[in-house]
Amino acid sequence: MRCVILGSGNIGTDLMMKLHKGTDASGSGATPLELVALVGIDPASDGLARARRLGFEASHEGPGWILDHADEVDLVFDATSAYVHKAHAQEYADAGIVAVDLTPAAIGPKVIAAVNLTEHVGAPNVNMVTCGGQATTPMVYAVCRAVDSLPYAEMVSTVSSRSAGPGTRQNIDEFTKTTSTALREIGGADTSKAIIILNPAEPPIMMRNTVFAGLPEGTDHAAVLDSIHQMEAEVQAYVPGYRLKNRPVIETGPYSTPGGVVPHRAVILLEVEGAGDYLPPYAGNLDIMTAAAQRIGEAIAHHSAAQKAGAQA
Repeated sequence: MRCVILGSGNIGTDLMMKLHKGTDASGSGATPLELVALVGIDPASDGLARARRLGFEASHEGPGWILDHADEVDLVFDATSAYVHKAHAQEYADAGIVAVDLTPAAIGPKVIAAVNLTEHVGAPNVNMVTCGGQATTPMVYAVCRAVDSLPYAEMVSTVSSRSAGPGTRQNIDEFTKTTSTALREIGGADTSKAIIILNPAEPPIMMRNTVFAGLPEGTDHAAVLDSIHQMEAEVQAYVPGYRLKNRPVIETGPYSTPGGVVPHRAVILLEVEGAGDYLPPYAGNLDIMTAAAQRIGEAIAHHSAAQKAGAQA
């Protein structure tokens, strides 16, 4: 599929560098995504300058450029902000362009690459949730699939202030709402809470995530821990720097949560080291978002190819 990246900031530029490698998200075969252009609004942005040096079309005309070239574009990765995506999502759909939304706008169905990768590949618009959502929802889901019910899940993502561009900063409220919703809709929790912290420490810290999951009475603790370790490996298939910071533990309470009192809770500490495609490895929040977006875009491309092959047959 011919694709365009909208947004020449940190996220869009990191995704461009990944697609420039020409390999799929697992780093093995060739990607079925052909990058046509990087589009932004700042003609002096570093992202557009890099795109030109790499030989890609680089425009500062924003969404208008994409709509003017709709016959050359099959898919747009929107790495701008929630309000920009909301303003133009219908225009992309009307032009027949599939949108992979990397903002917290949440117009289309939410997709977490390690959990429901192929569930919405035929949708005209899919939402990538947030970097924190891509990092922590898989672990909430890992706990949920090992228990009869999951009354509560909570996540805290801490990222370096240097890796948070203006779009991320403008969307803090949307981040917490969309991430919290994903913990329920995809992770399987009955109630949930999400927090993001931008840490200004120097040198910059690695992306770190904490997950608390309330466990009901009678839970098989060994099965929960096994599921967590299995999920770590599943995410590492496309984000090698994703890892448990230490051994996950199950603590004995009782604990009072918005989902009620629970006798135990799982505590999971995660770290995400970036691949260093654009910003240095501390920017794991970029890496997990863009690697997941590439994987989802590739799943959409494979689905589209299968649909076309079926129609021709």
